[in-house]
Amino acid sequence: MTTTDINNYTHTQGQQAKTASALMARAPAAVKSRALRALARLLRENVQALQQDNARDLERAVAAGLDAPMVDRLRLTPKVLETCAQGCEQLAAMPDIIGEVSGMKQQPSGIRVGQMRVPIGVFGMIYESRPNVTIEAASLSIKSGNACILRGGSEAIDSNKALARLVVQALQEAGLPEHGVQLVQTTDRAAVGQLIAMPQFVDVIIPRGGKGLIERISAEAKVPVIKHLDGNCHTYVDDPCDLDMAVTVADNAKTQKYSPCNASEGLLVARGVAAQFLPRIGAVYAAKGVQMRACPEALALLQSVADVDVQAATEADWDTEYLAPIISVKVVAGLDEAIAHINQHGSHHTDAILTRDHMHAQRFLRDVDSASVMVNASTRFADGFEYGLGAEIGISTDKFHARGPVGIEGLTSLKWVVLGEGEVRQ
Repeated sequence: MTTTDINNYTHTQGQQAKTASALMARAPAAVKSRALRALARLLRENVQALQQDNARDLERAVAAGLDAPMVDRLRLTPKVLETCAQGCEQLAAMPDIIGEVSGMKQQPSGIRVGQMRVPIGVFGMIYESRPNVTIEAASLSIKSGNACILRGGSEAIDSNKALARLVVQALQEAGLPEHGVQLVQTTDRAAVGQLIAMPQFVDVIIPRGGKGLIERISAEAKVPVIKHLDGNCHTYVDDPCDLDMAVTVADNAKTQKYSPCNASEGLLVARGVAAQFLPRIGAVYAAKGVQMRACPEALALLQSVADVDVQAATEADWDTEYLAPIISVKVVAGLDEAIAHINQHGSHHTDAILTRDHMHAQRFLRDVDSASVMVNASTRFADGFEYGLGAEIGISTDKFHARGPVGIEGLTSLKWVVLGEGEVRQ
């Protein structure tokens, strides 16, 4: 497509989304739920066909030399599709918050003042790798009464097109506008530049992908951006802690899946339990092929573990999001040093403490400056589906509007509503 073609194409999509957004905003809850349940059904009915489209993307990815975590992110397994379907059903069953009025208060003048929750309007979503994001974004768009324009990565184009067709079918079945959810059908990167520069049509942009993509969108967008740059998450093993639980959770937080942004990339261990804990977790990681990059104190405790892959950490390791079977390991004096390390080196995404000390847990929850802070749980739970949001559009590490997993509320705004009976201002 020529530059003119791209401009015309994205402009048309923007106009269609703006028109559809008014219809989506006033759609009754029952109609939106009908669309979501239809989408869940269609996903289950088309597992085999979707995997055939997905296979073409996987074949190209392997041929292009994409590394294993990236290929893994592309994969549409039956389990992934079932999770998408369940997310749609979970959203359908949730109360509809659009039009909800809160905080209504009578004022001395006689007027009553409150706030009504309303859709944002049109959001643009730019994402890489994971084709299941197409369903997460579409389902949240439907539930929140927004229209959206989705631009997935070129590496998942066949999968995204197949999923988008099912979304359109579900919208049509429910009587909602087919342009309520649109997929950018071209892989030309110029379309991204156009999408993020159309404030007349697009109200917010949500990038989801690597740091390079998000930095580019943040720098060039002419509309507001909801973002997180990376997921350098930590698990801190406190003194005192339940050692058996700590081993189980620290293992899960790193190895349940290596590629997501909520996998722990740093393991901090209190000096009081390091000699007992580190050889045990070292053996677990060694058996799973996880490389540990350790501070001198941790290195000395880990080197005795059979078949361990451990090397000295550099200063850069404390700031690195690996998205791979690698974890940084540091022994800290205790809670204060752990909190300071996380706030300095973490990405304010998700951090967890494993402890038996209630006061330590409360300090950690209060003082760690992250979007999700956990006590005695795996960082892998930082997810819209696991939080009961039905799905998520992404995880925001911003401090305004939306923070953490962005679900329905994150795709809405509030407007003031005033009810009177003929009052006039004196």
